[in-house]
Amino acid sequence: MKHVISGVLLIVMACWSSAVVAESGSVVLRVQSGDALQEYSLADLREMPVMDFETTTIWTEGLQHFVGVPLAELIDRSGVTSGTIRAHAVNEYAVEIDLDEITANAPMVAYERNGTMMSLRDKGPLWIVYPYDFATEYRTEKVYTQSIWQLHRLSVQ
Repeated sequence: MKHVISGVLLIVMACWSSAVVAESGSVVLRVQSGDALQEYSLADLREMPVMDFETTTIWTEGLQHFVGVPLAELIDRSGVTSGTIRAHAVNEYAVEIDLDEITANAPMVAYERNGTMMSLRDKGPLWIVYPYDFATEYRTEKVYTQSIWQLHRLSVQ
């Protein structure tokens, strides 16, 4: 019984702390370009130009409403105009996205899904998403692979 209570307390503390971290202004995304490092809190991301769209995904049920920052905005702020982005998840899973494949319309670094912030357990706090339903070019294995969740770092190369 003692172990059950300890386990429940750990789960509650983990959920509470991830919500506090996201709200407290601590860093949720690091963008590295050469020697330059930019760090963004959720509040910083919310102050940037907002993008939102509704789409279905292969990982969720039904239509999803995403809100976030265009990835192009973050790249523009890094000052890089060519090369590749390496996106890293919390578990160190990483994918590459060519800069010439990034447009003003896709992808987005989403920080909200269906009106709420995404927890680490729910693919958050950040998720690179595309408007999959808008065009067949967004429904390819390559794009699905680039749709990394639990994003915490971008390296521009």
